[in-house]
Amino acid sequence: MKKGIAVGGNIVVDYVKTIDSYPKQGNLSTIFTVSKAVGGALPNVLLDLAKMDSSIPLQAIGLVGNDEDGEQIIRNLKQYNINTELVKQDANIGTSFSDVMTVKSTGARTFFHYRGTNRLLDMEHFDFEKIEADLLHIGYALLLDSLDASDPEYGVVMARLLDKAQKSGLKTSLDVVSENSDRYSRIVPPSLKYCNYFIVNEVEASLTAGIPLRDEKDILLVENMPDVCSRLMDMGVNDLVVIHAPEGGYAMDRSRKYYQQESLKLPDGYIKGTVGAGDAFCAGILYSLYKEWDVNRALQTASAAAACCLSEMNATDGMRDIAGIEELYDTMSRTSQSI
Repeated sequence: MKKGIAVGGNIVVDYVKTIDSYPKQGNLSTIFTVSKAVGGALPNVLLDLAKMDSSIPLQAIGLVGNDEDGEQIIRNLKQYNINTELVKQDANIGTSFSDVMTVKSTGARTFFHYRGTNRLLDMEHFDFEKIEADLLHIGYALLLDSLDASDPEYGVVMARLLDKAQKSGLKTSLDVVSENSDRYSRIVPPSLKYCNYFIVNEVEASLTAGIPLRDEKDILLVENMPDVCSRLMDMGVNDLVVIHAPEGGYAMDRSRKYYQQESLKLPDGYIKGTVGAGDAFCAGILYSLYKEWDVNRALQTASAAAACCLSEMNATDGMRDIAGIEELYDTMSRTSQSI
């Protein structure tokens, strides 16, 4: 009998502010609306999964502060029957938060992030005697200071953690945060040989693999996608590489078979915000892996899940159950791409 899905990693409160434009330094922008929502890889993915299918046992592993935001996060997770036994509260540092600036006309967002308790999440918080799951997903590498730290044997602590998870009988999945840095080549590769599944966006995939996926005009280089997937498999990913971008979803399995799924063509005015769309895509992939669906169906499900997320301002309000996700996919046309 299947045990469920566990998600460990970043827990954040998002303060989402809709603005008229993103200003140049020193200039002013008008704020239209302010809302507060739970965010970060852990709540976003778990709440999306819970809304997709309430029958799947779900478990959270992370740290929050002993503060109002931390209490709210735990309440929100419990509301969806998510096991929070391994969500610990720290009295010495506050819950992580992000100010999310969302441009009203485009949905584009910019994050100002306080790392808070997330920087303390470490090996000791993953009690494998209490983790009841078939699959452990962790997000985000590069934003979990203790797990990103150097390890004399494994390269980084994250790699040691993922190896321990696999030796405990779990399938492992990893996501990475998008940042403008050169840390990808140092921090991410050591973990890949302990990953069954590597689920990232095109920016993270490109910086990890060292192969461009966008040109100087920001056009997606779809023709490079198979090479990026293959390079990531060469770097050690065990079973499946999945890359998502606004243009579509792309994947390669262990046999080096390549898959491509165009994104849904959304009507004008549909997109209310883009916060959490990548996590929604990730949740669609994790759900499909748990259900043992084929890769094409997984990419279709993930693409439609991301489209659901785009319909609301915050990260999880737009998610539907799996029947609603499949209906959305069936009723919308796809964009066109070629390689």
